[in-house]
Amino acid sequence: MSDLDSKMNSAVLHYEKELNTLRTSRANPSMLDNIFVDAYGSKSPLNQLGNISVHDANTITIQVWDTSLIKLIENAITESNLGINPQVDGQIIRLPIPKLSEERRIEIIKVASEFAENSKVTIRNIRREFIETSKNEKKNSNISEDELKRKINEIQKVTDDNIQKIDKILEIKKTDILKV
Repeated sequence: MSDLDSKMNSAVLHYEKELNTLRTSRANPSMLDNIFVDAYGSKSPLNQLGNISVHDANTITIQVWDTSLIKLIENAITESNLGINPQVDGQIIRLPIPKLSEERRIEIIKVASEFAENSKVTIRNIRREFIETSKNEKKNSNISEDELKRKINEIQKVTDDNIQKIDKILEIKKTDILKV
């Protein structure tokens, strides 16, 4: 059961990490986690090419370590679907976070809901895998019929709890996105 808990918890944590990459109206360095830059002959995560910090509630700054990469970083940010226009100031790239329009907020909520549904599918797949393992144990006479039913009920309870966690996280994120 601890293996079941850890797998389902990792699915919930992955969902939370995905949500952090969504742009809300506040500056958040994790918005840049999915941006990769063609640097030194390979794709490098943006956070490995400079210091990323939040200057104020509406601005992210990137202190680039290698000035020859500034143009590449600027292009990567522009080409991402964040809708942010970088401003270069010497070695520093400033990312002003514009206020979200109502349509953009609804689009972001749809993406967050897709992430939630994908995480729920992952959790249900984990549930199915553990139930099949339990049924195989019963088939091999390692556990009794009563124990199988108890195990399946426990697995279902853990599944329901984790799906409920995802729903709560989604509701919190929705209110955060809709907050002007």
